[in-house]
Amino acid sequence: MNKFFLLFICSFLGISVIAQKNVLTSEDYEHAEQFLSYHTQPFIDRGTVQANWLPGDKFWYRVLTAQGSEFILVDPVLGTRAPAFDQQRLARSLSTVSGKNYSAWMLPFQFFNFSSNAKSISFRADGQSWDCDLKTYSVTKATGDERNNEGQRGGFNRSGRGIEVLSPDRSKAAFIKDYNLWVRDTKTNQLTQLTSDGVKDFGYATDNAGWASSDRAILRWSPDSKKIATFKQDQRNVGNMYLVSTNVGHPELREWKYPLPGDKDIPMLQRCVINVDEPKVIFFNMPMDPHRATLSDNISSSGTLDDVDWSDDESELAFVSTSRDHKQEKFRIANTATGEIIEVFEEIVPTQYESGQGAINWRYLSKTHEIIWYSERDNWGHLYLYDSKTGKLKNQITKGDWVVTRIIKVDEKNRVVYFIADGLQAENPYFSSFCKIDLDGKNFKVLTPDAGTHNISLSPSEKYFIDNYSKPDMPNTFVLRDMNGKKIVDLEKTDISRLKATGWKPLIPITLKAHDGMTDIYGLMFVPTNLDPDKKYPIIDYIYPGPQGGSIGGNWGFSASRGDNQALAELGFIVVAIEGTGNPDRSKSFHDMYYPDMSTNTLPDQITGIRQLSARYSYIDTSRVGIWGHSGGGFATACAMFRYPDFFKVGISESGNHDNRNYEDDWGERYIGLLTKNPDGTDNYTAQANQNIAKNLKGKLMLAHGMMDNNVPPTNTMLVIEALEKANKDYDLVIFPNSTHGYGQYSPYMMRRRWDYFVKNLLNAEPPKEYEMHSKTDPRNPGGGMFGM
Repeated sequence: MNKFFLLFICSFLGISVIAQKNVLTSEDYEHAEQFLSYHTQPFIDRGTVQANWLPGDKFWYRVLTAQGSEFILVDPVLGTRAPAFDQQRLARSLSTVSGKNYSAWMLPFQFFNFSSNAKSISFRADGQSWDCDLKTYSVTKATGDERNNEGQRGGFNRSGRGIEVLSPDRSKAAFIKDYNLWVRDTKTNQLTQLTSDGVKDFGYATDNAGWASSDRAILRWSPDSKKIATFKQDQRNVGNMYLVSTNVGHPELREWKYPLPGDKDIPMLQRCVINVDEPKVIFFNMPMDPHRATLSDNISSSGTLDDVDWSDDESELAFVSTSRDHKQEKFRIANTATGEIIEVFEEIVPTQYESGQGAINWRYLSKTHEIIWYSERDNWGHLYLYDSKTGKLKNQITKGDWVVTRIIKVDEKNRVVYFIADGLQAENPYFSSFCKIDLDGKNFKVLTPDAGTHNISLSPSEKYFIDNYSKPDMPNTFVLRDMNGKKIVDLEKTDISRLKATGWKPLIPITLKAHDGMTDIYGLMFVPTNLDPDKKYPIIDYIYPGPQGGSIGGNWGFSASRGDNQALAELGFIVVAIEGTGNPDRSKSFHDMYYPDMSTNTLPDQITGIRQLSARYSYIDTSRVGIWGHSGGGFATACAMFRYPDFFKVGISESGNHDNRNYEDDWGERYIGLLTKNPDGTDNYTAQANQNIAKNLKGKLMLAHGMMDNNVPPTNTMLVIEALEKANKDYDLVIFPNSTHGYGQYSPYMMRRRWDYFVKNLLNAEPPKEYEMHSKTDPRNPGGGMFGM
């Protein structure tokens, strides 16, 4: 029966004819999976330099090659780079004594230790410790176990106690027990209780409120290991959050303190210093501070107490108090013996203050009674020098249409500050450079002259640094330099020739105009490696709107795999990630462009950017636009589907904070402002909540959430579901019953479901049924774990 006769019969019988879908096979998905990191990484050679520092700023590192791996030793004083040892001779000796066959470039270990005289090395292989004499290359079984003593490690969790925090001299370890602070002598294991008045919800050094909770003691040891800066956290009247496990039998109820925007009570900090040798608590003579920080939405973003700095003699503690709405910062200095406070200066901003772009950038220089302060008062993030005695500004240190993102080092003796800056390279304002300048604002110098974004790591003496630079489409180069920027020795240049031979191609950096038609914005585009420019491809927008981050997430260096963006492209899509306005690392006005309306979510920039790309590349089909994101990206995805239903046709919203009244107080109150009531009973958060516009949905929307998500509580997604059902709207749902914010072991499942959803609803094709990801390890890493997605 020919198809024309079949069509006639169907029409005669009143049967509708549906366009036949394309079919994607398991082989298509397997091809796409080859572009995930655990498949691309084994084809990258000389791609990392992880320094293991030795006395005299020497260091060794292990680098992966096409044959396996090489161990390299670098001497910055001599300017040499050479093999750390003779791998051929070691392999032969180890094979002889172990009875196993080892090759020089596939040695069964990744790490080793030099002896104190550097005449031998020790390592572990196949569960056994070995010693190798570097003169004779005789290999013998080690007499003792070379593994680290767990009791000496920071962060070691002993039963019944909180996670320990080691003192600078490693002689003591502080921890929380029964809401009080204790220390353990790391040599004798003797325990000393430092406080006794801590109680539930009003304990010392606790970090158990909001989403970033842990049992690690939040504190800052003094440099001499004799004092601890910390606080008592009062959360007795703070509201609770609840999550319920899924299991056979009675579920487990998780209950903890989780403040919300508009709550009368939030966690408050009673700041103090504790003498350790003869335990004594000195509370500061001041009102309690809100649970706030100058940079993050938690007082311990670095795992230790943020926004404090000890004086050189430990007699003073400088700290910053942040107002609940993040608009007022007070720089204060406490006398650590009496608790008396000196108010030095304050900075008030109309939107929200932050002390850097990824790091807290103020420093207390107690010897010269000065303060390095970070401010965006001239519209750019720069450093300023203050007199700590008078609180008066001495001078602006850095200046220009660029931003200081992170202070790396302050050389007080020579009065030089070293820092990372963005915006000094015309090609891309997000490219980072390593720079230095005198504290008086003179002698500015860029220390990393090569184009690209630079990541640096200092040697122990801070006389040298490893410069690792790359671009999104240019692999990494590693160079050792001195602190004047002089090249000492070339280390590695990443080789991707084997990766290219597999069919891999680099992504495409893009520059666009923002919704205002004037502001440059930047992003990345991923196209199929077998792109047919005469075809039309649906486009998928990966989004994370910020406002503290962005879709690129600060990663403007080289990465062979960025999540599953390229993998998705291989299935027949164009994929983009666009860094919209309202995100950091640029000017203050750029960052504040959407303040205080977080529901904007950079979406006007995403739409105009995609339209510009379709005008530039004829193969982009803007009648088929998909969007997806996680967390803030989940919020933005649902918002896109509801606010722009005629543009975005398919969306996948994972773990979204759809109503910031149901998310931790610090987040919303920082970027929206304090919750205020309107005369009609609504508030300034109401119009930004996704459930209130869910009725506008026209396309296909998948929602996903972990039911034990202690970051973004699942009630956020449930509010959207309820609104969709009330509006009689279809939706799809993926639930992870016992998973938190990142889904953990379920990530491959969510990725596969994401691929299926876009294939079905955007490509109008049928995916293979229940395709299973096939993760793998790099054979060059003995005992190594799987690469991430």
